[in-house]
Amino acid sequence: MLTRSPTATWIPAWVPKSTIFLSFLLMTCSMVQSATTGYDGSMMNGLNILPSYTNYFVLSPATTGLNTASIFIGGFFGPLVSGIISDHLGRRPAIFWGSAITLVGVLLQTAAQDIAMFVIARIVLGFGAALSGIAGGVYLSETFPSQWRAWGVGMLNNFYYVGALVAAGITLGTGQWASTWAWRAPSLFQGIFSLMCILILPFIPESPRWLVHQGYYDEARLVIAQTNANGDLTHPVVLTVYKEIIDTLRFEKEVGRTMHPKEMFKTPVARKRFLIAIPPGIFSCIAGNIIASYYLGAELTTAGITDSIQQLKANVVLNAWCLVCAVGGTSLASNWGRKPTAILSQVLLITCLFIIGGLSKMYADNPNGASSALVYGDVAVMFLFQGFYSIGWTPLLTLYPPEVLNYSIRANGVAGTSFALNAFALVFVFIMPIGLNNITWKMYFVNGSWDIVILGMIMYWWVETKGKTLEEIDALFEGEKHSSVPDVEMVRKGREQIDAKDVEQEISIEVEGLGRKLE
Repeated sequence: MLTRSPTATWIPAWVPKSTIFLSFLLMTCSMVQSATTGYDGSMMNGLNILPSYTNYFVLSPATTGLNTASIFIGGFFGPLVSGIISDHLGRRPAIFWGSAITLVGVLLQTAAQDIAMFVIARIVLGFGAALSGIAGGVYLSETFPSQWRAWGVGMLNNFYYVGALVAAGITLGTGQWASTWAWRAPSLFQGIFSLMCILILPFIPESPRWLVHQGYYDEARLVIAQTNANGDLTHPVVLTVYKEIIDTLRFEKEVGRTMHPKEMFKTPVARKRFLIAIPPGIFSCIAGNIIASYYLGAELTTAGITDSIQQLKANVVLNAWCLVCAVGGTSLASNWGRKPTAILSQVLLITCLFIIGGLSKMYADNPNGASSALVYGDVAVMFLFQGFYSIGWTPLLTLYPPEVLNYSIRANGVAGTSFALNAFALVFVFIMPIGLNNITWKMYFVNGSWDIVILGMIMYWWVETKGKTLEEIDALFEGEKHSSVPDVEMVRKGREQIDAKDVEQEISIEVEGLGRKLE
């Protein structure tokens, strides 16, 4: 059964009564950026292996890097406006426009006649994916119930491998075609995730925190009820979450916080939040995964596997393995915590990189005399590396940044994370084929060395956010929670009680005092 949910935007919503089914729809819609990006990485992996693609564009190492990395040019510019658009238009409209722009980029990429057209198409695609991805991550973190947030928001980026698996299967299927459709068909199918997202948008509500900030209190309470208690407006958890949000946003208004991007640098606490939220974007793209994510063919060649069909099959297996590891990592982040999961993942990555470098050197020193055990051992460690990356960085990239940012800087801060990721990815995706071509196995040792620095920064800077609502995380940074109600999970588990009548009265007084608009 569907219930109309006012959205205060031009996109209406008819929301299912079941909280569990609604959570599934939320996750499915917000997967668009990670699935599209995952599809893109796996597709480009396949295309860079296909002679029909490389011969059509007559690619060199430099133009291979340009064709592949150009999506990050759009991803570089998208975050400059995505936070502002999400804050002003609403989370759902921002997701819609990002998905629509992505579809335009997909069509241009499919029809590309030369390198220039291909690059422009991928810039458009990257811009749209950044816009929808930033809005989707913020939206999901603000809308998903707190007890499932690690799974809901963590699984958002896990869909990277769903997209990657689809692309790997398609490029494997079209890889033996003789025409340019061997690479055009995979390009066209990239738009399927954006189309799915647009179709699901009318059946999910707007972010309750965005609604409260805009002054739509009753509408926000209904969304909280729909996402936490099957639509029960009087449920204790609904009242607790609702009051936490109202109290915290009222506090932010009283101390003069605005939605302007400069708010991220205004106070020491805001700067600390920002400096913790930004690095995951950088760390996740320089950890070493770019080699296997975009240049698996070159990586496998250094290990001794040179047949293109075998490389395409390895691409399929790799993405299936990574999806399993990402789901396992999401479970770790939910039950063990964000910081321990990141530390475990990083230690394993460092170990693998140095082993891969050593094995690749052994093969490079004597490629004709290398044993099959050496070749397949190298490939096995490469697969382990990608799995260990997926355990930590895949779920944490979308889960952790919005958690450590308060409402007034959340959209712009997540945009900053995405900006940093795309800026660094643009450079690293471009230089990786050049580096692998020039210094081969030494790239792994270089990468492993800076991963050690990343590990130290995680251990020193990160704070643990497990088991808290977005409002309760404030106490970790500001020394106090800005609401008088007990923590939501304590109420949900029955360890704390609230007086529903008193809370209702306090809410009525606060809403009346705040007026129709918080700004």
